[in-house]
Amino acid sequence: MKINPIRTKKDYQLALQRVDKIFDSKKGTSTGNELEILSILIDVYESQHFPIENPEPIEAIKFRMEQMGLDQNELSKIIGLKSRASEILNKKRKLNLAMIRKLVKALDIPSEILIKPY
Repeated sequence: MKINPIRTKKDYQLALQRVDKIFDSKKGTSTGNELEILSILIDVYESQHFPIENPEPIEAIKFRMEQMGLDQNELSKIIGLKSRASEILNKKRKLNLAMIRKLVKALDIPSEILIKPY
């Protein structure tokens, strides 16, 4: 097992190819250890070279509602009035602290996403 740092696109591609070959390795074996280490190195490289920005708050709410099979009526039960839910989803009203707390708890959206300006 020879593992090198991932510094270039070529290194990255080679690491991905190797992971593809040893993907089904068992934990605790030498190839299993190699897979674990390569996965960590790939994750670090991807984080540095292909960062994923957090979504804007309203899109995060809509996405999570879709995932959970919720509609605007259920959102209104979480944050209060039906008209308020509509205003928020249409970006006519800003989220306040009380709403953010309720959404964090009910929809499991991190507060750092919900407090972003939009």
